Amino acid sequence: MKASSERTQLDAMIVEIELTLVSIIQGVALTVLIESSRDIITELKFISWPYVLGGLLVIFIFWSRAVLHIITLIRWPLEFGHNFLYIGCALVEAVSLAQLANPANWFSFGAAFIAAGWVLFFYDLRLIHARQVDSGGQVGNRLYECVKRDQWLNLALLLPGVFMLNILCAICIRTWPAIFLTNNAHLWLIAIQLIGFAGYLFYVVRFYLKLAPLIADAHREWHGNVPRRDQS
Repeated sequence: MKASSERTQLDAMIVEIELTLVSIIQGVALTVLIESSRDIITELKFISWPYVLGGLLVIFIFWSRAVLHIITLIRWPLEFGHNFLYIGCALVEAVSLAQLANPANWFSFGAAFIAAGWVLFFYDLRLIHARQVDSGGQVGNRLYECVKRDQWLNLALLLPGVFMLNILCAICIRTWPAIFLTNNAHLWLIAIQLIGFAGYLFYVVRFYLKLAPLIADAHREWHGNVPRRDQS
């Protein structure tokens, strides 16, 4: 029982560190978005308002994915590589959020942000494998099978799709500026992106609701198995 209690405390400490880090870096991203959108909103530059909404959705998605990751995968010991990648993604995210008035740069840095996220998702496969090894029960196994399927869906389909969309949008704007900038056809591109962002955020929320019953049961099962595993 003592070993289980000590492991639970260590796990809680690591979760608190991760939540603090995610809150700080997304707070920085929100600050950049506020600074970049202040003149756009107050001076009624409606042409750029969709990009402000896009930036807000990016923050919602990053934060929700990070929190979902924390409550399903994070345990002792602290993963420095994972957290360094979080910070790197946040840097690219902040630069992207500073491009609200420049559609070509918005999509270019958006592609860079997705690429950084793809690296993070790939790195985190090792965390999923580690959790599968020490899940210690049927509920935990079910939980991490769901998490692994979601991870591969993002790696193989969702992130590459969004990356290619951003690349194509950036190429179109830079190749045909008369059409996409002078005639404001870029609004069709950001509209497509907003639909994609909203759809992905809806997917993340639905995925959380699906996992919520498993998460609590898996954590009880997880910590309850620690003494038996240590004795073996």
